[in-house]
Amino acid sequence: MEPAGTLERGLAVLRALSAAPGRRTRATDLTRMTGLARSTVDRVVATFAHLGHLRIEDRDVLLAPPLMELGEAYLACGGLAEILGPPADRLARELDESVSLGVLDGDGLRLVGQFTRRRTMSVAFRTGDLLPADRCATGLALLDPAAPWAEDDQLMEPGVIAVAMPVRDGSGRAVCALGVASHTSRHTLAGLRAHALPRLRKAVAEMETALSAPVPPPVPSAAVDTSRAAKEELGAEYLQSLARGLAVLVSLGSARGGLTLAAAAKATGLPRATVRRAILSLERFGYVAAEGTRFVLLPRVLELGYAHLSSRTLEEIIQPHLTDLVARLRESASVAMLSGDEIVYVARVPVMSIMSVDITVGTRFPAYATSMGRVLLAGLPDERLSAIVPRPLTGRTVTSSGELAAAVRRARADGYALVDQELEDGVRSVAVPLHDRDGRVVAAVNVATHASRATVDDLLRDVLPVLTETAARITNDLAHIRQDLLRS
Repeated sequence: MEPAGTLERGLAVLRALSAAPGRRTRATDLTRMTGLARSTVDRVVATFAHLGHLRIEDRDVLLAPPLMELGEAYLACGGLAEILGPPADRLARELDESVSLGVLDGDGLRLVGQFTRRRTMSVAFRTGDLLPADRCATGLALLDPAAPWAEDDQLMEPGVIAVAMPVRDGSGRAVCALGVASHTSRHTLAGLRAHALPRLRKAVAEMETALSAPVPPPVPSAAVDTSRAAKEELGAEYLQSLARGLAVLVSLGSARGGLTLAAAAKATGLPRATVRRAILSLERFGYVAAEGTRFVLLPRVLELGYAHLSSRTLEEIIQPHLTDLVARLRESASVAMLSGDEIVYVARVPVMSIMSVDITVGTRFPAYATSMGRVLLAGLPDERLSAIVPRPLTGRTVTSSGELAAAVRRARADGYALVDQELEDGVRSVAVPLHDRDGRVVAAVNVATHASRATVDDLLRDVLPVLTETAARITNDLAHIRQDLLRS
């Protein structure tokens, strides 16, 4: 396969998976859906799995959160999410209504930002969704940007109403639209217009001021092509040209306004000829366009699984990793977050045994007496511990602030915490931290067992390395999810 063709085939597999993300899809299904040879599909899937973009469960091929880096590259290239996201989020909170940012994508309206207010009856669109432009207020605002605003009186769906306005850049071009959507159980269309338009105008003015600011020239840092090492390690199953093509796509999002050919070559560590072939393929599929000497990503990139992946819950992201961890160790595993002075379980996979601890999602325990709690406390300033007063739960529980502070400092230095029968007699557990994209500790994952099944040395020797590997994979996924999911 010649390089450009390999990239095109890889993108065809991603589109096939993204078209029906809730369906269990196997390599044989992808062969039928794409028309590619089975051997080609197998190599494409193996390459995506190595990159972390796909995951294989049994024989099912599933989209994985790291694939979102393609859509994130588009959002960064346009600067819309970074620049317009904060005022759009504020507008949603001020109005207590769902707010959307959208751009035209062919005949449709592609949502590039969604700020939903959660209630029993709420708008369920997702970032990355493609809507009929002529049936939603956000699309109508872009189809007729000369109009002061656009309205949608249940064109998209019965009960859903919306108003929207175009947002212009420094040259006066309408680059996106900002819309406010509600339900007829809350407002009439006239009522929504009166409620939303004054603040909508103010938010649009703020956005247009931000967009008119000069764009700093891109300064891509020099990179090294890592695909060569992966090719040497994995051999014929790894499609190096596919990995390089995706690296080119992602590199175009490393600076607002895209990159020149030379800058993209520097950012990827690839020869200019390789970058040019990749860009030509991406242009043919409508993912890239030339704007002067720069190449920019287009909203169609979001069709590559972004809507499905961006709507996943925290438990949906974590659960496959816990299931794999339990299958490897045959011990129960959990993930918890800090809530005040307690931990609250947000995901769990138990093992069936005669001796088991009755823990479910939502269970709370005092942080000071648990391995996950100490890992989470280790991510906080030391003075945070002074307000915690330990009390004995077993004969082994730490009972003084000094002992707790020492245990937390040890967890911070070691990168893990091991608690031996301090929460309950007979229960031993070891935990490691999970980090967000900025490196902050946001959750912890642990393995718990009965003292009769594993000694402290067993946990450190046999469990901790596997737990650490799993935590690294979960952290990699968490880097691509909405940050509000990580707020306890």
